[in-house]
Amino acid sequence: MQKEINVDENKSEKPTIWIRTFQSQDNQITISISDNGCGMNDNICQSVFQPFFTTKPVGQGTGLGLSICHQIIVEQHGGSIKCVSLTNQGTTIDIILPIKK
Repeated sequence: MQKEINVDENKSEKPTIWIRTFQSQDNQITISISDNGCGMNDNICQSVFQPFFTTKPVGQGTGLGLSICHQIIVEQHGGSIKCVSLTNQGTTIDIILPIKK
């Protein structure tokens, strides 16, 4: 069962996640994960890949998930990961990985 959320007073949407993949001309693959949630402000968006950063109350999470993802994607695979978010418009995480032949 999907629950409807109000993202602003004039619009009601069902929570949705989109996953897209595509190959760029410079031999890279991009995996783009987007949602239509409440989004994040710039301070939070810039901090989500830092170890132990969490928006949860103390004792409710370690804040290591996206930090570990960043480490694997950047250090072990030579890729990059970025977060783009607009308050009340959702968030997109792009994972960019090189294609090795």
